[in-house]
Amino acid sequence: MSLRQFEYALAVAEEGSVTAAAERLRVAQPSMSQQIRGLERDLGVELFTRTPTGLTPTVVGRAFLREAQAAVNAARRATATARAGAAELVGELTVAVQMGFGTRRLPEALGALRRRYPRLEITLSEEPSSAELDRLCRRGVLDLALMAKCDRTPAEAHRLGEEEFFVVLPTGHPQLAHERVELRDLKGEPWVRFDRDSALDGVLVEALRETDPDPDTVARVSQTATAVRWAAQGLGATLVPASAVPAGHEHLARPVSPAVAQPVIAVVRNPAGPAETALLEFLRQEKWDPKNSPAPAP
Repeated sequence: MSLRQFEYALAVAEEGSVTAAAERLRVAQPSMSQQIRGLERDLGVELFTRTPTGLTPTVVGRAFLREAQAAVNAARRATATARAGAAELVGELTVAVQMGFGTRRLPEALGALRRRYPRLEITLSEEPSSAELDRLCRRGVLDLALMAKCDRTPAEAHRLGEEEFFVVLPTGHPQLAHERVELRDLKGEPWVRFDRDSALDGVLVEALRETDPDPDTVARVSQTATAVRWAAQGLGATLVPASAVPAGHEHLARPVSPAVAQPVIAVVRNPAGPAETALLEFLRQEKWDPKNSPAPAP
């Protein structure tokens, strides 16, 4: 077995066919088919179910592919580390964030990282829950993650500060007259909420536990930008990290009382490579305290 076979299998799973995977990786289709069959033969299992519409991973195949992805990522990191002794760092950095976290600060840190290492490729994804991020970190899939909670050791988990949450209200809402909105004054308000398994929905539930334990749900969405737009259009209020309020909507956002905030924790893989170490350095230089959150427009 080889890493090349792992990469082929991952590409087939993503594309759903050998032909599409071969085109993406720019290899001959017969050669890729032979490599996949050889991999299955070496493993003694079928990784894919062949159907008229394409290939889908079997149960065993899905388990194998998870580990194959971790192995490919580790190989890429090893290559990047080996090249780090030179003046330029080359390779891929895999970063994931809890949805809505660091929306303004992370791009600045990534920009600084790219200016230092212009040939570094960054893969970024958002996850709805800290639990999923922690699981991905433990599997070795991620180089660095930003989340609110984790069970990692202090050597791997670094508290950067806090992310304050703002309520976004429809245009013309009477509570926009206040610099800070009392949560008790929003009792009975319809809410644009997030998916039930999202950490952001958990923040809202906890914030309203005393004043509105059964909030009126008008809609559920998966993205913070969608929640803010729908709130602005009059569907209801929404509660999002302050940095996730898109430009042009600041005049509809207000901090709340009691204040709602969550810690921002950076978790780096162990042992940390040069790229994630540098990114952590740049993240530490950003201002994460709630007092530095963007002020709502008057």
